[in-house]
Amino acid sequence: MNHNLHFKIQSVAVKGLYCLSVTFKDGKAFNVDIEHIINNYPGLIPLKDKSLFSQACVDEWGTAVIWNDEIDLAADNLRAEAVEQSGDISHERIWNWMHRNNLTLDTAASALGISRRMLAYYRNGEKPIPKHIWFACLGWEHFGNGQSDLKLAA
Repeated sequence: MNHNLHFKIQSVAVKGLYCLSVTFKDGKAFNVDIEHIINNYPGLIPLKDKSLFSQACVDEWGTAVIWNDEIDLAADNLRAEAVEQSGDISHERIWNWMHRNNLTLDTAASALGISRRMLAYYRNGEKPIPKHIWFACLGWEHFGNGQSDLKLAA
């Protein structure tokens, strides 16, 4: 079984100015607005041209949406953006939280009180991240990396 189907693009269609409909090989489909991505990365500014933007297609490996030899967006980044826009939590938040706090998979799983395997599923985008797990990450970080003086009343 290929565990990376969630990061392989099956098809893409332009749905409007700066909006793509992306279907991944795991069957999930998302509409994703990439206007702020285009505005924040100078190399993507040419995508403001409607005729160029309308040429979006999937690369031969399903790993990116491409417009020409110089402009593409990786499937994992598009998936993360789409997940965030749909109101869920992308795998990139877990990656960034672990990096920001210099955590290994083992130490992060221990901090969250979950198995290493489950955290790996979340981090790799194989399973959706429950909101309570993300809130636990934020709480752990906010209250001193698990070293808080905050005491719960018995």
